[in-house]
Amino acid sequence: MGAAGYLDANQVTERVVEVVKKFNKVDPSKVSPTSTFAADLGLDSLDTVEVVMAFEEEFAVEIPDAEADKISSVAEAVAYLTSNPDAK
Repeated sequence: MGAAGYLDANQVTERVVEVVKKFNKVDPSKVSPTSTFAADLGLDSLDTVEVVMAFEEEFAVEIPDAEADKISSVAEAVAYLTSNPDAK
């Protein structure tokens, strides 16, 4: 746990990478902390929605649509989750 109940960025990065690697349309060997969902991993907008829902499940947090729309890479997911005090 990071400061004030926030999750540690390194741990969040590992968990986000694992969630993305498990996604059935992703080549796990291509997933890194700098991967973008569309350009690097070939995911379309529907796939991205499914990945974001997987993050919600993994971190027991609700990601509002307005925020979910901004998450298009591993780094953006990590940034959102590390800044959300409700993420577990």
